[in-house]
Amino acid sequence: MTQTGAASALYDIPGPRTRKRHFVYGIVSTAVIIALVGWIIYLLVETEQFTSAKWTPFEYKGIQELLLRGLGNTLKAFAYAAVLSLALGAVLAVGRLSEHRAVRWLATLVVEFFRAMPVLVMIFFIFVALKVQPLPALVAGLTLYNGSVLAEVFRTGINSVDRGQREAAYALGMRKTQVMTFVLAPQAVRAMLPTIISQLVVALKDTSLGYLITYEEFLHAGKLIASNLDYDLPFIPVVMVISPIYIGMCMLLSWFATWVAKRERRSPKTEAVEVAPAEPGTLLPGVK
Repeated sequence: MTQTGAASALYDIPGPRTRKRHFVYGIVSTAVIIALVGWIIYLLVETEQFTSAKWTPFEYKGIQELLLRGLGNTLKAFAYAAVLSLALGAVLAVGRLSEHRAVRWLATLVVEFFRAMPVLVMIFFIFVALKVQPLPALVAGLTLYNGSVLAEVFRTGINSVDRGQREAAYALGMRKTQVMTFVLAPQAVRAMLPTIISQLVVALKDTSLGYLITYEEFLHAGKLIASNLDYDLPFIPVVMVISPIYIGMCMLLSWFATWVAKRERRSPKTEAVEVAPAEPGTLLPGVK
């Protein structure tokens, strides 16, 4: 079946009038977006957001070091939270898949509790009530929430593997740990990877909550610059510097998730195995 035939089997191919209408919709939408961007730029110019006085602070070495230090702290908090969230998610997923009812109920209670609890509330509770330092408090809050979400991702991925794979492994005499490690988990990774990476994007964005507990991350550094009276409150320029970097990091992770999803959707390729050339010899046992 040709590509056109396959498409027509799934939906009606748009006719000339429909294609023309869609083209008009595209032109109108593009014009609206351009007008909106132009209006925003006009407001920025009118409020003198592009004046040299508001952009001069970014030329100072101290300001640049402050921003770089904040960016480094953001990436450090994200790295800790990502690794610990994956570990916690794996442990909780194993608990939810356990055959022991007490373990399964306890893991379910932990997962549902921390999934329902707002991240900011957990971070504030750990920071204020438990008197933990800003970085551990931020990492702990992100780990508890994202680890609980990832636990459901792992559990769903394991359960999505065909039941016959599990039964065949047990029929071969494998124990449950071996079935999980060597049969179910490797197959589930293909389905889980894009969702895992997408959840890590959420963890990266939530690191910005650290500025509320005085953790010197990227957003906190921008707040310090914007609140300095000597620089005439360059709030909008700070936002225009910080926002693209945040968006760029999240888009990079999102692009990676999309790339993984597309790669995993492809048919698995097998490598050619070299076969020794046939040589004269005995073809059957006992035949000379």
